[in-house]
Amino acid sequence: MAGGSKKVVFAALIANFGIAVAKFGGAFFTGSSAMLSEGVHSLVDTSNQGLLLLGMKRSQKPADARHPFGYSREIYFWSFVVAVLLFAAGGAVAIYEGIHKLSDPHPVDNPEVNYIILSVAILLELGSFAVALKEFRSVAAGRHWWTAVTEAKDPVLYTVLFEDTAALLGLIVALVGLALAELLAMPELDGIASIVIGIILVVASAILAKETMGLIIGEAAMPEVLEEVERLLGSAEGVEEVRDIYSVHLGPHDIVVTAAVDFDDRLTAADVERIIAGLVESVRAAQPDVRRLFIAPTSFKA
Repeated sequence: MAGGSKKVVFAALIANFGIAVAKFGGAFFTGSSAMLSEGVHSLVDTSNQGLLLLGMKRSQKPADARHPFGYSREIYFWSFVVAVLLFAAGGAVAIYEGIHKLSDPHPVDNPEVNYIILSVAILLELGSFAVALKEFRSVAAGRHWWTAVTEAKDPVLYTVLFEDTAALLGLIVALVGLALAELLAMPELDGIASIVIGIILVVASAILAKETMGLIIGEAAMPEVLEEVERLLGSAEGVEEVRDIYSVHLGPHDIVVTAAVDFDDRLTAADVERIIAGLVESVRAAQPDVRRLFIAPTSFKA
């Protein structure tokens, strides 16, 4: 799924960069606060895609002496940074611009330019959104979208999806705000639209930060993964009982699992070593995301 995630990020990056240039041009020629806020929003989104690509690349670095479990968690860190930037550089600037426009309202010049830019931006954003939604649905596998987000271990897909959703909502708000400001001769509505855009970004940022924070702290593997691991361990020769299976995601496709296993007391140490080696191999074959499996031979009777 890493290839799918990267395709989603590249699609969003290309769309957002083109949209940002167009929006800033529109804001310059028309003086619209909503358009300027949208330009900042698209610029932040473009930067965010770059940070996600950086995180994906750095998370693939091999383990070393200082980081023996590798760098998989870097993708979680950079996804969290993206969520914070969406709030700080996107939402805060949009709200500030809106308040500034309300304190000094003035009509928007050449509103037709903004209408054209926003309409084209919506079409481009819809294309990026469609790519992200397709990949997300393939991962969700029929689950409710919110369940899929809360259970997801790859933050890239839902981060891009949330960004694209916020971008579409922001574009619609900007278009409606500009239209009403012109039709009703109320330039204050342009500022109100900017504030609403900022609120949308703040809400999206808060949701992304909350979900990504859980991944940074460390979330367990999905129940079906642990059930398969337990089944494989319990069905092996010489295994009496399996308890205390714990797991943590170091990255979207990097899981550490530990388990306490009670072996038949009649087995020799060499037998136990052979069985453990076979168990590690079979678990990795069945669940490739389980990169490390630590088995602790334990006497539960004792």
